Amino acid sequence: MRTVTWHVVMAFIGLVVGATGAAAQRTGRAVPPLAIESLTGRDSFERYCASCHGRDATGNGPVAGALQTRPADLTSLAQRNGGRFPDAQVRAFIEGTTRPLSAHGTNEMPVWGTTFSALEPSDGRVRVRLDNLVAYIQSLQGRRPSPPATDVRSVGAQLFRTHCATCHGENAQGNGPMASVLRRPPQDLTRFTTSNGGVFPSERLRRVIDGRDVPSHGPGDMPVWGDIFRRTTGDVARAQERIDALLVYLESIQARAAE
Repeated sequence: MRTVTWHVVMAFIGLVVGATGAAAQRTGRAVPPLAIESLTGRDSFERYCASCHGRDATGNGPVAGALQTRPADLTSLAQRNGGRFPDAQVRAFIEGTTRPLSAHGTNEMPVWGTTFSALEPSDGRVRVRLDNLVAYIQSLQGRRPSPPATDVRSVGAQLFRTHCATCHGENAQGNGPMASVLRRPPQDLTRFTTSNGGVFPSERLRRVIDGRDVPSHGPGDMPVWGDIFRRTTGDVARAQERIDALLVYLESIQARAAE
């Protein structure tokens, strides 16, 4: 098994102690107790970890932006370690027993082994809490919740403006600022449904955008976005998410048959 790299250490740290205490001093509100009765992994994660890593564990918690090092995506630990979840190393990092204290970086980051020992009435409860927390993180591997369709469309619109509008135009009708210098005029992307019998050809377009097995991008003017997205994201699944978002957006801007 590969050794878990330093950024995985950062993946299991939160700001719960410092953030909740500071907020309480500013607002005068009571701080909720740090020790919770439940020992389930989900409850421990949501109480102690989600403020940084987000409830979906992808690193988008409400205080993530205030950290010097952005929290890691905890749903990809197995992927980043040869496809196998490194449970023993992960537990050691959370507990803080097999690494120097400085590995946590700044003093924003609590060492949860010590913290749990101070909060719990027995070592047995600490062990169970840590075991359940690690098991819960393991259960999240590869799970990336699908965002609402409206969010997917927004992502697709942004991707289109960034990567496609230069040739195809802001309105996707083939009149982008680079259109005149291309050997082949860009296609009007709003006419796929009307030219396909009223059905949006999503799977055919997926293959065209991906570009791996369809020579539809013409004589080299058009980038192969599947390869580009895989290189820029470093992740096949995320590259496919970008293609999915583009397809959702393109389907949403299709011209009506009467137009």
